[in-house]
Amino acid sequence: MNLGKRTGVTVSLLAMVSALTGCSSAPPLFSADGRPTTLIQCPAYGGWTLCQQNARATCQGASYDVLEQSTDNGQNGLLIACKAQ
Repeated sequence: MNLGKRTGVTVSLLAMVSALTGCSSAPPLFSADGRPTTLIQCPAYGGWTLCQQNARATCQGASYDVLEQSTDNGQNGLLIACKAQ
């Protein structure tokens, strides 16, 4: 491969990495009272039990508030905010 092609490939790769980095850096979301939120997802076929277990584990055993609950494309989702311990 000559230098011109190698430089073009390098520039293309750098541009793609920069674009992907921009997409993945979303700002954190917070509840109305300022607590950070977490989206817990689990397979819909198992009901809500696995999502609830994951939420408890995320909050390290503390209780949590469910801010939003949804089912889409075979996935259940809970948007939670952990309560203070």
